Amino acid sequence: MIEASKIFLSYGKRIIFKDVNIKFTPGNSYGLIGANGTGKSTFLKILSGALSPDKGEVFVDGKKRIAVLNQDQFAFDEYKVAETVLMAHTRLHEVMAERDALYAKTEFTEEDGIRSSELETEFAEMNGYEVESEAAVLLSGLGIGEELRDKRMKELEGGEKVRVLLAQALFGNPDILLLDEPTNNLDRKSITWLEGFLERFQNTVIIVSHDRHFLNQVCTHMADIDYGQIKIYTGNYDFWYQCSELVKQQRQDAGRKADAKAKELKEFIARFSSNASKARQATSRKKLLDKLELEDLPASSRRYPFVLFKAGRSCGDVILEITNLTKDIEGTRVLDNFSLQANKGDKIGFVGTNSLAITTLFQILVEELEPDSGSFRWGQTMSTSYFPKENSAFFADDVSLVDWLSEYTPPSEGESYARGFLGKMLFSGEEALKKTSVLSGGEKVRCMLSKMMLSDANALILDEPTNHLDLESITSLNNGMKAFKEIILFSSHDHELMATVANRIVEITPNGVIDKMLSYNDYLIDPDVQRQREQYSLS
Repeated sequence: MIEASKIFLSYGKRIIFKDVNIKFTPGNSYGLIGANGTGKSTFLKILSGALSPDKGEVFVDGKKRIAVLNQDQFAFDEYKVAETVLMAHTRLHEVMAERDALYAKTEFTEEDGIRSSELETEFAEMNGYEVESEAAVLLSGLGIGEELRDKRMKELEGGEKVRVLLAQALFGNPDILLLDEPTNNLDRKSITWLEGFLERFQNTVIIVSHDRHFLNQVCTHMADIDYGQIKIYTGNYDFWYQCSELVKQQRQDAGRKADAKAKELKEFIARFSSNASKARQATSRKKLLDKLELEDLPASSRRYPFVLFKAGRSCGDVILEITNLTKDIEGTRVLDNFSLQANKGDKIGFVGTNSLAITTLFQILVEELEPDSGSFRWGQTMSTSYFPKENSAFFADDVSLVDWLSEYTPPSEGESYARGFLGKMLFSGEEALKKTSVLSGGEKVRCMLSKMMLSDANALILDEPTNHLDLESITSLNNGMKAFKEIILFSSHDHELMATVANRIVEITPNGVIDKMLSYNDYLIDPDVQRQREQYSLS
């Protein structure tokens, strides 16, 4: 068990945590959630001992070992990949180093023999003879092949380093595992492997993640940061969110009787309990849920931006025709004779290991790039609005948000219209006068979404739109994309967004294109897709 007692932390006049008292118990997996800036990563640092609070203490049972996902990609540059993983278990690594040093001696004394016997005993107690195979399994599961394991960390790409550091955190069956955004830089296969690993993990896990599907798959509890406090709720993220929405609706709806809403909540809890069979703690979770009362459910101060895309006109019969597009970037072919025809109602999710290919395609379709060969044609009724992965060019001028958004508002509307729109996107009051030069990544994304909503386009093109967003904004964007009736072309590493929005998946592989009228979840398990992938990999 790990426990935080009377934690208080402030930065100047801003209070981050105020008398936080919380226990995390073995066998449970906690998703640490909260709006951007509430201190999720900060709290993980406090639990790990990397940061001291102004007041309060953290208690850990006995000699329990805490493992943390290291965020410094350069910390182990001089070490080999395999050794970097083993270094997670400090004492084990020390024993191995001393043991190797003893056996390397040219003259082996009686004292050395006694010491080596002691080290061998300790080494065996820590399952030392199995560590290399355990490290290999972790690295393989996270996509680090044998050819990389003898290389030094500085020889790896950034994404590969992150995977090694994740393997390091998972190594050696730690008693308490602290993971800050563990799915960053992982492909779907590696994320699925990690989900399975954490579902089987029997100790304490505390996770910060913006991936709702990941939280739903691995978490048994939500630890919600709100009002400077942290409160634990039983259930995964979807359960927490739906309960929060029901409680908010109850409090807003004074016309309905409280007991009627209480009945609705209890029925919802019962439905969730019956669906908890996949969780590793299904029995204990059901007992906890059966005891839930109305006051145990979340009452959140969270605000959600208002995301609603409206098309100025419906799409005609001809949407988009792409014929044999080819494009090289810096001497490397990223698109090779790519063809596609979009149809009415298509919400196409683009996937593939080479994100540059998808970005390049989108840039060609909005005429930011010219293809080397091939052509494309939008229908006469079509108008597009584009969300680029890199948006800094849109904020080059240091102007207020009101002035920035006014550039994209209808000519007949004035400043009050822009202010009202910004308010819906959580820029209310003085926030609307902020300069674009001081905006955070998430604030820029909300501005770009505002621009798209004002465009009245009937074809939306979005390249990784959830980057930099908090869970609340991701949820609002997800709902807005689901509600849009016309055409969407998009890419995203957010599983939930792909699964609930896309009705067609296009995968761009190095040797061909896979195009299926399937939902994302069905696409992932479709045997025809797997056969096509294998054919292309052999090409």
